[in-house]
Amino acid sequence: MNYLLSCNKPRRLAAAALFSMGFFSAAGQAQPQPPQADKAPRALTAQGDRRIDDYYWLRDDSRKNAKVLDYLTAENRYTEQMMQPYKALRDTLYQEMLGRISPEERSVPYQLNGYRYQESYAAGKNFARYQRQALAANAPWQTLLDANQRAAGHDYYRVGGLEIGQDNRRMAVSEDLQGRRQYRISLQDIDSRRWAPEVIENTSGNMAWANDGQTLFYVRNHPQTLLPYQVYRHSYGTPVAQDQLVYQENDAAFYLSLSNASSRDYLIITISGNTTSEVRLIDANRPQGKPQLFAVRHNGREYYLDHYRGEFYLRSNHQSPHFGLYHTASAKQPWQTLIAPQERREVEGFTLFRDWLVVKERAEGLVQLRQISWDGKPQRSIPFDDASYMAWLGHNPDPDSDRLRYGYSAMTTPTSTYEWDLNKGTRTLLKQQEVKGVDPRRYHSERRWIVARDGVKVPVSLVYNKAQFKPGHGPLLVYGYGAYGMSMDPAFSANRISLLDRGFVYALIHVRGGGELGQDWYQQGKLTHKPNSFNDFIDATRALVAQGYGQPGRIYAMGGSAGGLLVGGVINQAPQLYNAVVAQVPFVDVLTTMLDDSIPLTTGEYEEWGNPNQPQAYALMKSYSPYDNVRKQRYPNLLVTSGLYDSQVQYWEPAKWVAKLRQFKQGDSLLLLSTDMTAGHGGKSGRLARLENGALEYAFILAADQRAQK
Repeated sequence: MNYLLSCNKPRRLAAAALFSMGFFSAAGQAQPQPPQADKAPRALTAQGDRRIDDYYWLRDDSRKNAKVLDYLTAENRYTEQMMQPYKALRDTLYQEMLGRISPEERSVPYQLNGYRYQESYAAGKNFARYQRQALAANAPWQTLLDANQRAAGHDYYRVGGLEIGQDNRRMAVSEDLQGRRQYRISLQDIDSRRWAPEVIENTSGNMAWANDGQTLFYVRNHPQTLLPYQVYRHSYGTPVAQDQLVYQENDAAFYLSLSNASSRDYLIITISGNTTSEVRLIDANRPQGKPQLFAVRHNGREYYLDHYRGEFYLRSNHQSPHFGLYHTASAKQPWQTLIAPQERREVEGFTLFRDWLVVKERAEGLVQLRQISWDGKPQRSIPFDDASYMAWLGHNPDPDSDRLRYGYSAMTTPTSTYEWDLNKGTRTLLKQQEVKGVDPRRYHSERRWIVARDGVKVPVSLVYNKAQFKPGHGPLLVYGYGAYGMSMDPAFSANRISLLDRGFVYALIHVRGGGELGQDWYQQGKLTHKPNSFNDFIDATRALVAQGYGQPGRIYAMGGSAGGLLVGGVINQAPQLYNAVVAQVPFVDVLTTMLDDSIPLTTGEYEEWGNPNQPQAYALMKSYSPYDNVRKQRYPNLLVTSGLYDSQVQYWEPAKWVAKLRQFKQGDSLLLLSTDMTAGHGGKSGRLARLENGALEYAFILAADQRAQK
């Protein structure tokens, strides 16, 4: 079991000035002054090019340097001072978001190996209880783990995974106590409730039991780069120092993950880079054996496999840039085609059942779920109700079942869990996210195609409150990501209602670099084609304004992580287009980070952004890296968020970016940096605490929009 747990230039300039200068005048207080980071020029030379980084000193790998911490604290204080006039708005937003959440929440139980499993939240609690119930009549629910108790005394807490052995006797749980995605694994005898004395540190949180219920395999992170690079074998009740190294990946461009096959005959070690992968198999019934290579890695070939009833099933792109589905009886035999790769339809995943194969595919930017009978019965596609939506294969741990669990959400449909009867072709709604005080019928979503400057059509998903929408006379918030081939599908957001009910149109721009239109869409927004992502975002924003979805001077943008790179690059190129921007944990110091292979994730990213040790890649990165392209010009109001313990985008990237923007930006636009001093890439932990992040970001946007209307 595995618990694994989103214009009018003169008006814009005037609005920016009002927003910054008008905060404290009514109270007769002096205007707070933003922190000014010291300049300590450091020369960075590569490819015959010399750059001067005045703020390199903000990097502190230890996170203990007093001067750095004082600067971040001063920025946080300044953010709170400048947002103080909007404290009531921020509190209102938080209460609105909190009020939409059901105080008590339970997941839909699923059955596995003689038990039902569920997660439940008690009223007022941040974290879940993980529970199971024997299938016997009137059996009580047993709490395996109360994360609220485990989180007590910690500033940050997150469960990474919870695994139960095949004999149902022992449990392994991985927990992050810092936000740096460094998980410790603890082990428990379930019947006695006694925790084993051994605790395994510095893991990715990924683990799996062998079938003896005694042997646990887990993935360990590299001590410096934090990359998941080793698989170890641990025997329950023995010292961790005696654990055996099973496999080590020496190429830093690859990461390890571990899973159980559907058959439970194998543990699957997947070794994956951005465009290449391979698999090694551990016999789950003979855990002392060595992993066996399934198919050697070839540059540019990806394959991902499962095993059931004596057959291996593989999603692979070995025949085409597009993924197909294949099967084979063994690693030594040829792969037979089940679903041939197609140019306009991408196989994204699959689930195996005794009588059926269920495939997740993507066509025209939308997910489709299709069931295929092993004995030639007619195929079926699961119907969806919205023009634009998000759908995914759920947790289906029992391949002998004739019921498929899948998830569904749309911008006007709360997240739902369905059960699909594979024999009858009928669906049952098991649970829909309860959103208190909200009638989804009040909102309208649509899908539009925008023609970018090079003639390519870019899909955009939109949602707004029908009663509040005033064409050409309302605010527009655009969001984008566009990296790693990840699809940002249109889903429901309870928090977003706070904006929609205040007249905002929300637009999700599916820029190139994402996977919304398949592998070709991804390829058109990476490496040398990365500028397409920025162009798509800018062109789509302008087109939406022209079509009446936003009022000039009241246009806003948001993006996180690689989406922070997107909006960071966009405001260098078209700052006049946006009144305010929120950059969440943004990847903005692209060139310096990609030149430093000691930083987590760097070398594995070469296939996404390029290797700056090569002249052409260096020049391209320098041309769009937000930090390197800050210059003297007017920028929109900007809120930048970060986490001190972020292992994916190190905190110093957004900190340096803000410091440099303060040096170069013209005019009176507001520039704020908010660093969570106890969290990492995902922000605060806990379902209630996370609402604070959303309340701050929305208050910033709404405050900017209030000023824009004066």
